[in-house]
Amino acid sequence: MAEHTSSSITIEAAPADVMAVIADFARYPDWTGEVKEAEVLATDAAGRAEQVRLVMDAGAIKDDQVLGYTWTGENEVSWTLVKSQMLRSLDGSYVLKPTGSGATEVTYLLTVDVKIPMLGMIKRKAEKVIIDRALAGLKKRVEAGGSGAVGGAP
Repeated sequence: MAEHTSSSITIEAAPADVMAVIADFARYPDWTGEVKEAEVLATDAAGRAEQVRLVMDAGAIKDDQVLGYTWTGENEVSWTLVKSQMLRSLDGSYVLKPTGSGATEVTYLLTVDVKIPMLGMIKRKAEKVIIDRALAGLKKRVEAGGSGAVGGAP
């Protein structure tokens, strides 16, 4: 089984506000550094994204990919790779836990496998950078006003 990388951050907002930003894919280019385009291709009965096309530019890795999303309750979303030019696999998740003080602990778990050979240590470092940037961007976006409302958000 592939090794994964994970990290957590506390965001000063309710889980529903954090998830609203996570679920607003159209706004990803506004707050994530790597996502240049995002398009929801399919939604479930509740209107949540089931398939999303993302155009990524993470420096050395530029990719046009489709991810499949699974929503578990109100506080968890996971994704897996459907199609990609550069990646063999990409599995990840956000798990939100209320802290009891009105804040939310967000844990991001990510496993990436690229089609080109790469040392495990370098791959895990890249995963860590992706996770840390995503969590910092998410925190900044949610605490600045959230999804579409004030400062917009994903």
